[in-house]
Amino acid sequence: MEKIEKIRKAYVEHVLENGHAPASFYAFAKKIKMNESELYEYYTSFEAIEMELWDSFFEEARATAEADETFQKYSVREKLLGIYYTWIEVLKANRSFVVYSYKKFKQPVATKKPQELSKFKESFLSFASDLTYEGRESREILARPYLSSRYADGLWMNTLYILDFWVKDTSRSFELTDTAIEKTVNTAMDLMGTSVVDSVLNLAKFVYQNKQ
Repeated sequence: MEKIEKIRKAYVEHVLENGHAPASFYAFAKKIKMNESELYEYYTSFEAIEMELWDSFFEEARATAEADETFQKYSVREKLLGIYYTWIEVLKANRSFVVYSYKKFKQPVATKKPQELSKFKESFLSFASDLTYEGRESREILARPYLSSRYADGLWMNTLYILDFWVKDTSRSFELTDTAIEKTVNTAMDLMGTSVVDSVLNLAKFVYQNKQ
């Protein structure tokens, strides 16, 4: 674990100081005083290093949020807000690297699916699946045929929107990002919860089944 942290730290320092990845794994290994073969025991590419860094930002946010006893008592809506706010705080602490990495991705990220975000996506989808299941149990989220299984994917798209918004946000203390998080989470929860459309459909179904 110590060597992994050493490699990650050295890689981040290099790209921030030079504006690009090292010329080769050989040059990078030499810089951090490791044999190239030893470096390959931990990572096989610079993309792999970035992939783990992106995932680590989310895992740090999740661990921090879930360690708070108050968080466990939150509603699903509050938990989602809490995770996003905590995640953004982690990203703030690593903003220079995050912006460097993000701006290399082909746009739009949602359709281009950069490899660097793949592990982060897996971790987020696992979290979102657990959260939406909890929401269905508490009736904060409505189970819908064919749609319930896509809720987590919808939240992932929401996450990419928030990330893109934050990278481009120039407001003081990123206050507009906080607003974006609040509005997108409230919209997502409203869409996954019982809506006016559901109420109308339920009424129509009742009327049809009980017509005289």
